[in-house]
Amino acid sequence: MASLRHSTGNRIMTITLRGPRRAAGILLHPTSLPGRYGIGDLGDELVAFLDWMASAGQRLWQILPLNPPGFGYSPYGCLSSFAGNPLLISPQRLLQQNLLPPHAVDRVPPFPDDHVDFENAARWKWSLLRASWEHFHDHAGSEIRAAFASFETSDEHRQWLDDFALFMAIKQKTMGAPWWTWDPPLANRDEDALDEAWEELHDQIRFQKFVQFLFFRQWQAVRDAAAARGISIIGDLPIYVAHDSADVWSHREIFDLEEDGQPRVVAGVPPDYFSATGQRWGNPLYRWDVLRESGYRWWIDRIRANLAFCDLIRIDHFRGFAAYWEIPAGEPTAIHGRWLPGPGKEFFDAVAAALGDLPLLAEDLGFITDDVQELRIATGMPGMKVLQFGFSDLDSPHLPHHYERNTAVYTGTHDNDTARGWFDSAKPHERQTARDYLGPWEDFSLALIRAAYTSVARIAIVPAQDVLRLGSEARMNRPGADKENWSWRMLPGALTGDHAHELRRLAEITGRLR
Repeated sequence: MASLRHSTGNRIMTITLRGPRRAAGILLHPTSLPGRYGIGDLGDELVAFLDWMASAGQRLWQILPLNPPGFGYSPYGCLSSFAGNPLLISPQRLLQQNLLPPHAVDRVPPFPDDHVDFENAARWKWSLLRASWEHFHDHAGSEIRAAFASFETSDEHRQWLDDFALFMAIKQKTMGAPWWTWDPPLANRDEDALDEAWEELHDQIRFQKFVQFLFFRQWQAVRDAAAARGISIIGDLPIYVAHDSADVWSHREIFDLEEDGQPRVVAGVPPDYFSATGQRWGNPLYRWDVLRESGYRWWIDRIRANLAFCDLIRIDHFRGFAAYWEIPAGEPTAIHGRWLPGPGKEFFDAVAAALGDLPLLAEDLGFITDDVQELRIATGMPGMKVLQFGFSDLDSPHLPHHYERNTAVYTGTHDNDTARGWFDSAKPHERQTARDYLGPWEDFSLALIRAAYTSVARIAIVPAQDVLRLGSEARMNRPGADKENWSWRMLPGALTGDHAHELRRLAEITGRLR
């Protein structure tokens, strides 16, 4: 294990990697893996991907949030920021562990190979999980029953699991209705109403806990497999949570809500070069004063829980901890908002005091002011650079000659087009700047990968789509679009030995190989 330490005044924060201080990695969310069950999962295809990564000299695997998605199946708008995504549970692993009837997957629907049909995949997967629960009831041995009982009562999970399981059980009973439309006693968490719901929905609550048990059991096996191959996992922690989530329902006091549970103000970012009306995300904002009084306990619990998912955590919208954009809930756009101070370094000091040295990476993209940079430097976190952003302006901080060493560079992120897609649609002066800056090349995707690897940045991350030289058809997310996001899937056998050899050699000659 190698680490790079930075003084933060009151605290030393450490970013730790397996292997050298310079490393390379791949961005690929598990849902994008191939397989016969409609959506990438935690089975053999994932292990094969880890084997390919190891052969390619890759020591970092970056993923998106692993929590259960809500509206639109976005991993950034989840039903809980503590629970795992049931759609990732591998039917293959359930069969191997006698947690499904032997013939449960004999008739798998004809799912598409190149994208996730979320509605149909979810419908089939949930029916399979219910079959697993019934099979567990009738056939599980004492060892697996004891493991489930231990999971239910463990200090690690108990703090969120009860609320989440009850939340999901009520949602199922109400046909998915958002929590603020439930009967007022339930929406307001009246103790008698909660006791009644626990009694009425007992089986469904235990089923939801069982599903989480399956997820965490399978994910731990994935973490073990990655560690055995010298691969560290970079997770993703969104700063905000979805309004319709177990988090907001069970912790209303820390969110800025009206009496009826509706947000008083919502999150977003102001107008900029890319959007004349800004971005109105709609997430409820935090009551940082209430969180401060509690010693930021909920946030500490949240970060601790996410460290069960990964080795390093990317803090999404890091700038919101320095200052955040507050939009009145009644405003249809982000134009009429205002900047308010975030919790700043005090927050990170409190988290570090509770959890120790923190493996964090700051997503410091967007409208970045001096206070944001000062906060990142004070905490010692690496920041992010995105090569696609560099070619519109020669003074762009995203061009490699401006980097500092404590940086993670990306050819693009999940919110960007692919490298090839970007070049095909870029403005003429951006394409010319890219040609002049990168020098002669035959393949733009490879030229961008080479620029990331040869930069001084000690972390270089490449989306799998760029390794595969794919175009806009393989884009993961189009911010602002309300459909056909998050669904891209890699075809079986797409990542080859030739791709692995190419990346391994590049990692070797740029000092990123262990």
